[in-house]
Amino acid sequence: MSGKLTTHVLDTAQGCPAAGLAIALWLIAPAGEKTLLKTVLTNADGRTDSPLLADGALQVGVYELIFSAGAYFAQHLQDLPNPPFLHEIPIQFGIADPNAHYHVPLLASPWSYSTYRGS
Repeated sequence: MSGKLTTHVLDTAQGCPAAGLAIALWLIAPAGEKTLLKTVLTNADGRTDSPLLADGALQVGVYELIFSAGAYFAQHLQDLPNPPFLHEIPIQFGIADPNAHYHVPLLASPWSYSTYRGS
């Protein structure tokens, strides 16, 4: 069984999936160097069209998802400050079991966000 990494983003300011939000996935080496693995946009359901990592690509290590929340909310809401309060939302997390499913959802508004390990 191969593990996989997935995500989805919910726009809590408007009560809907965050469609068209840019996400960057980074691998962080033990010494702190970062390697960009991919960039994606969320679909109409606020999810990516396929897992971010799957089929053996998920390895033990530290990863970071960077969600471009400021650009997303600037396109969907009016009267936001410039610069935005939340521009990019970074979430660093560890993968201990490369055979497991790791789901990293983001619930976000222009003023706050939360995340958890989903299923």
